[in-house]
Parts: sequence; C-alpha cells; structure tokens
Amino acid sequence: MQQAPLSILVLGGGAAGWLTAALLAAEHGRNRGGHCDIAVVESPNVPTIGVGEGTWPSMRETLRRIGLPERRLFAECDASFKQGSLFTSWHTESAHDRYYHPFSLPHGYFELDLARQPGTDDYAHAVTPQAAICDAGMAPKQLATPEYAGVLNYGYHFDAGKFGRCLRDHCVSQLGVQHLSAEVEQVEGAADGSVAALHTREGQRLAADLFVDCSGNSALIIGDHLGIPWVSKASELFNDRALAVQVPHESAAAPIASVTRSTGLANGWVWDIGLPTRRGMGYVYASDFTDDETAEAHFRDFLAREAAIANAAELSVRQLRFAPGHRSVFWQRNCVAVGMAAGFIEPLEASALALIEQSAGLIRDFLPAQFDQMGIAAKRFNRQMLAHWDQIIEFLKLHYAVSTRSDSEYWRAHREPQTWPESLRENLALWRHRAPARQDFPLAQPLFPPASYRYVLHGMGYPCDFVRAPRADDNLELARAKLAEVQRQVASFRNGLPGNRELIEQLINGAHPRVHVE
Repeated sequence: MQQAPLSILVLGGGAAGWLTAALLAAEHGRNRGGHCDIAVVESPNVPTIGVGEGTWPSMRETLRRIGLPERRLFAECDASFKQGSLFTSWHTESAHDRYYHPFSLPHGYFELDLARQPGTDDYAHAVTPQAAICDAGMAPKQLATPEYAGVLNYGYHFDAGKFGRCLRDHCVSQLGVQHLSAEVEQVEGAADGSVAALHTREGQRLAADLFVDCSGNSALIIGDHLGIPWVSKASELFNDRALAVQVPHESAAAPIASVTRSTGLANGWVWDIGLPTRRGMGYVYASDFTDDETAEAHFRDFLAREAAIANAAELSVRQLRFAPGHRSVFWQRNCVAVGMAAGFIEPLEASALALIEQSAGLIRDFLPAQFDQMGIAAKRFNRQMLAHWDQIIEFLKLHYAVSTRSDSEYWRAHREPQTWPESLRENLALWRHRAPARQDFPLAQPLFPPASYRYVLHGMGYPCDFVRAPRADDNLELARAKLAEVQRQVASFRNGLPGNRELIEQLINGAHPRVHVE
C-alpha cells in the first residue's frame, strides 16, 4: 500500500536541526524515494557557540548513512580524530593520577576478562593498544584506510558552528531538504491539542504533519506551547555553569591530541579539545559550590599554570548557563524535541551530540506511515529515550561517585549515595564482586556499553574482588597471549600510523595513501 505524504518541519538549525533533517531525508525524503517533505526553519540571528564539540564513534555511521564524505568533514569543519577521553585528577587531586576511557573494546573482550590477570593495574594500557597510541598523539587509521573505517575505534572533534553549516549545505544540495530563514514568533495549536502551524515574523504560516523542536533552550514548541514539564537532575549532577574559551596552538604544526582531555579541579573540571586551528577549552562547575568570579579566576589560573597559555589573563571567556535535566516526555502528539529543547546534562563524555543522534535515529525508525499512527511512534520513542537519558545520567554520575578527592565539598557531596541514581547504587554494590555485564542495563544497545564502565571503574581504582565472577575464563595461558598481542599491536601501530595532524592534512590535501597497517 502506498504511503500517504507526510510533511516534517524542523524548528531550528545547528547540529541538532540539520542532523535530524539529514537522517530523516536520507531515509524518507522524496528525492530518495520516500514519502516525506522535509523543511528546516531557522532564525538568521541565533549564534552558535562553536568552541569545539566531541562525538561518540556512532557519528561515523550517522555521517556515512547520510552520504557526507569524511574528507569533507575534515576540510570544512575544522575536524580532528577523537579516540576517547583522558581523565586527570579525577580519582585523586594528584596531577599524576590519570586514566583513559578509550573507544576500542578491551582485547579479547568477549572471550575472557583480562582485568583478573596480573599486569593489568593500568587497565587501558594493558588491554588495548589505543591508550598508547593516544599517548603518542597518533591517528586511528591511515590515509589508505577506507573512509569511516579505522584500525582503532574513533569519533571526532569539530567546530560546532561549521559542522551545522556543512550539514545544512549537504541537506539542501544533496538530500532535498528545504531551508527557510525566518524568525518564528508564534505556535498555532489545533483543536485536538496538537500543533497546526508556526507563524514567522515575516508573515508566513508554516503548516506540517510533524514538528521537530530543535529550538534549543527556548524550547518554543515542546516547552512554551505544549508545556511539557522539565525534570531537573540537579540533585544528581550538580554542574550548571561553564566557561568556554578558544585557545591558539603554540604553532601551526603543533600536535593535536586525539582524545578529549578532562582535568578535575576543586569545584568542577576542565575540558581541552584539540582542533587543527585551535584548542577549545572550558571549565564546567556548579554554582552551589563556587561563585562565577572565583570560578573564572581558577580557570584562568589553570590556563596559565597547567595549560601553559601565555596570555591567559587576556583571553575572552564566555559564560554558559544550563539547567541539568530533561523533559518528562519528548514526543507529544505531533511534536518531538531534539537537542537542548529535549534536555541537557553537562559536556562530560560527549553525550549531547550522541543523544541528538539517538533521537534523530529513533524518529527515522519509528516514523509512521500514516498520521493517525503518530501516538504509537510517540509512545515507543518516549520509552526508549527516557531509558537512554537514565543510563547516561547514571554513567556520568559514576565518574564523580567513585572519586576519592576530598579537597572540596563539591567532590564530597558527589560521593553521598543519596545523590546517586538508584540503578547506580545497586550496580556499584554488585560491582564490588563482579564486573559490569550486559544484563545490568535495560537497553539492548546502550550508548555507553559495559566496557565503558570497566574503563572508568578501573581507572578510578574502584575495588572488585571478583568472587561472584564466572570462573570459566580463568585461562592464564590465553590471557597472557592476549596481553602480549596488545603489546605487539602497540609496536605495529606506532610504526605504521601517522600523527593526528599529519593524517588530517593528508585527508584535506589529498595526499597519496600509505600502506595499511597489518
């Protein structure tokens, strides 16, 4: 049976709006043989932050699916490779206390548990070559490696503003998405409580079957018009402020870190994202534990002292404010919220863009063939997205809950079990005696898999006696062989992989490929 035409209007551009439009158009757009007409209306007067964004490896499949060439991402979005996160001074106050959360799974992850073997105290370096490759500032692939593939798992860092503009051009020129530049001033409701149309300052009435609210903090449809309540998570994750700054590299040839560097401070943490033309840095903190003036002073001191930024006192710092939480539901009648209109927690572990991907992918997959099936799609979408939000909040809180820092009330308060989600309290009790496992998570495909929890728990020194772990994998000979294979991979990759900056320049300039790493 032929599907009835369905019109979709996305309110707001940026990464959220254009990524959602791209995923919908690539699957359901008219010029791809689908049944949807898709348009994006965005204000010409809304600035983007553009300090640098980090992604999860899922972004590779997302961009491949919408047909955006990987070389274009690097050429137009000031992009670099991201292979995970490096945490410093999270477990204790010491600057020597550091660990990796790499994107690659531990070697032999589905065969045996290497953490139970001798020589794995530095877990990430022992069980995957990626930590050592990140230490060396190397890329996760060679030029000859097919696009969106790698010898090591990876995501990206890029300029958020440039990424949105790149997606906009791709949507309009390749995917048939209509672009409307206008200021939306009013939401027109229908008699049944759904949304009938948007009205612009220019006098346009924009009607559609489905509205996607990507209007950011203003949440013009989901919040202002539909009145969907906000669920605060400030009692679990305290951060509600950030200071952001763009920092120049020491030179045009300076190495580019292939991880997001996260450094704990007394009342928050600092991110450091390396892009080809600059570094995007920021300080995330909680206003309940420090005031804005003190936070800025501490941040500038960190830039000068720890990051060796010569002109730290002169840099223009931008303050961002946010309320940690999300909507009670995300899809109400014929409106679904994506991005900050749906919610925001904090920048830790690059969850913001990953949630946009999850949301847009589920809209694509649940999109009904008929308008009268919208309620079924909304019910399923809300159920899955609430589960994603719960799991992300649990994972982010884990980083704070198992810290042993005692230099401020900020860290001590995070360790109070009453501030932990119930699922985290239960899981941490179980993980004293066995490793995180798939059955601990309600989602079949959680954003952060059990291996991610392993990296954080081991990196933060969380004790586990493994008395409840299965004994079937106590194969010392196989374990030694797997650990030795990791070290051989380290040697091979160090010999064959280019530096992060080197590969980026090759991709942009179209250099001749080198031989694949074996």
